[in-house]
Amino acid sequence: MYINDNVAKGGIILKQTMKLALLIANRGFFPSSVIESARAEMSEAVEKAGAEVLMMDSSLTRYGAVETRAEGEIFAHFLAEHEGEYDGLIICLPNFGDENGIKEAIKDVKTPILLQAYPDELGKLDFANRRDAFCGKLGLCAVLKQMKVAFVSGEPFTMHPLSEDFHKEMSDFIAICRMVKRMRHMRIGVLGARTTAFKSVRFDESALEARGADVETLDLTQIFDKMHAVDENDPRMEVWKKEIKAISDTSNTPEYAIINQCKLGIALEELQDEMKLDVMAIRCWSEFQYEFKIAPCTVMGVLNNRQIPVVCETDVTNAPAMLALALASGTGVGCLDVNNNYGTEPDKCIMFHCGPLPIDLLYEPGHMEEHKMFIKTQGENCSWGVNVGRMKPGTITICGMRTEDGEARYFVECAEVEDMRIEENFFGAYGIVKLNGLQTKLRHMAEEGFRHHVTITAGDHTRRIREALTKYLGYKEVVL
Repeated sequence: MYINDNVAKGGIILKQTMKLALLIANRGFFPSSVIESARAEMSEAVEKAGAEVLMMDSSLTRYGAVETRAEGEIFAHFLAEHEGEYDGLIICLPNFGDENGIKEAIKDVKTPILLQAYPDELGKLDFANRRDAFCGKLGLCAVLKQMKVAFVSGEPFTMHPLSEDFHKEMSDFIAICRMVKRMRHMRIGVLGARTTAFKSVRFDESALEARGADVETLDLTQIFDKMHAVDENDPRMEVWKKEIKAISDTSNTPEYAIINQCKLGIALEELQDEMKLDVMAIRCWSEFQYEFKIAPCTVMGVLNNRQIPVVCETDVTNAPAMLALALASGTGVGCLDVNNNYGTEPDKCIMFHCGPLPIDLLYEPGHMEEHKMFIKTQGENCSWGVNVGRMKPGTITICGMRTEDGEARYFVECAEVEDMRIEENFFGAYGIVKLNGLQTKLRHMAEEGFRHHVTITAGDHTRRIREALTKYLGYKEVVL
């Protein structure tokens, strides 16, 4: 299961490096000396960003670059020989480049494409030294648009491969490639029927299928059978106890509740591995409370921190959003309710859920409680597993998703979690979130039919989300 260049399986993280193919373009009357240096500098830039570079043998074309249609055919053949081996393609313009050769070279490329153009330098604008890659990139963009080929082009418009700007560009591009590779063939596990009270989380399975998402539905009894099969002396129980206690103070929690939560964690691990699930959506009430006297919230927080996303209340269409955020950020993810206004401050609201947040998103480990809502209906000792705490202050990316009429639509925003507490006895995990223009955005969310759930991760990854989901994966962005 690949996330953030890693494979997560049973809590063990193994390294997997992304590989990027490199096309060096040329236009013959520009100085050829820039081609050789471009190969070396681009290779260094890719490796510095933590990826491998795939380059054609430089002896196959003049200078090892692509200029003519014939050279483009040679490069296209090279890519065909390595199909499935590379995760993205970089087109490097050390000078103006030739549109015809590039067009021929990339005609069958299915991966994301990054455009890089070298900047000219003041004092080196004479005919012997100028590059004109600035102009060449504009022309190439027009050709790619005509071909309906999606591409990634950042800011500034020209960047030297060894600059800090391009290093950031490479980090974004690698994340985009990672998202596209994973989400084009994504498997969503739906664990339990839709929560009866929430018609709002209904979804169009065929709309997800059209975007490469295979939905596997399971009955909760399959989870329960796995939990019953776990022996209390299983060595995995101690691993899970340690992870649960790292995210939540369980000093007041009955031992049976910790045991049952560990069994649930093991069951979900097994299921994820057996069915090769990328993300799960779970029916988290009321069967877990009746059958095992637990709430699965803290267990979900542990898995979300491992970047094995689990979304609450069988909100299936937010499962791809949660996976997208995990792949974009490489850190923990969470699902929250957009839950309360914050007094009379129009740009702030309280986001909350019952505790499925990873430690990555928490200010500090929480403390475990019963679910107060279930105590009202089922009495004491019916629902241990809520993790009470507050979110870590800082920038977050918020993403929501839904399906309609065969489309999968999403929004993405960048917001700030305030370094503030709210009154005592507010149960669950919460954050006071500031988002400029919130009232207008809430109105648009309501008019567009987005859920009361949003998915979040730390940092600003809005560009990565937009590039991958809209350009390459067929999701439609709704601008709030």
